[in-house]
Amino acid sequence: MSLFNGNKSAKPPSLLLFLLEGRSLYELGAYYLSLPILQATPQGDGHPILVFPGFLASDIETSPLRLFLKSRGYAVHGWELGRNWGFNAELERKMSLRLKEVWTRYRRKVSLVGWSLGGVYVREVSRNLPEYVRQVITLGSPFTNDYKANNLWRIYNLINQEQLEELNPKMLKAMSMPPPVPATAIYSRTDGIIAWQCCVEPESPTSESIAVIGSSHTGLAHNPLVLYVVADRLAQSEGEWSPFEQTKLRRFLYQTI
Repeated sequence: MSLFNGNKSAKPPSLLLFLLEGRSLYELGAYYLSLPILQATPQGDGHPILVFPGFLASDIETSPLRLFLKSRGYAVHGWELGRNWGFNAELERKMSLRLKEVWTRYRRKVSLVGWSLGGVYVREVSRNLPEYVRQVITLGSPFTNDYKANNLWRIYNLINQEQLEELNPKMLKAMSMPPPVPATAIYSRTDGIIAWQCCVEPESPTSESIAVIGSSHTGLAHNPLVLYVVADRLAQSEGEWSPFEQTKLRRFLYQTI
């Protein structure tokens, strides 16, 4: 598994955007106020969903997202691997086992939702075990471009023994390819942590990228506009994936690629 593609064409978000990450608290408030409205999103078919947290986060931070998805009728699970300190071979093994565990419980393909670095993980887990995965959805996940095009790479290197500069170039190149299952990348051009250019899914018949207006990076896991898209994508019947439909109203709130 790898973390970033080495194409150096993006820069970290500005200091202003980084400081504006505090608006995530307002987005959380909007989440709770919007829950009654979000109940109008499509009802799920009960298939299992596995949610991976971002760097330095845990299942605690993804609980609003999981609570919402449970309310839509899905069998939702956290990754149950503690706090996400960064990638290592043992974590890769445990993530694969966790996916197989959830699949075995339901005997149905699992949708994977990953926030930030967790989205990088779900793409690669789906690449390793496509027969277990229904689709992947990433939220502000940096799987392309320069590994330093974010405001957390120094912290990552400080915490982890394997530095980002030491990642295998061949693995990085492979990572830039679309996953072998339907994939939706949701991102924000006002992300204060990750350069949005790093979060765009490569074009393919079963991949898409959707920009949500105004969201922070830390707010992507509970922003109501994000949750609307997530619910819309998950409600598709297995084997009948199609891109997000742009209506006149949606064009004001989302930009698709």
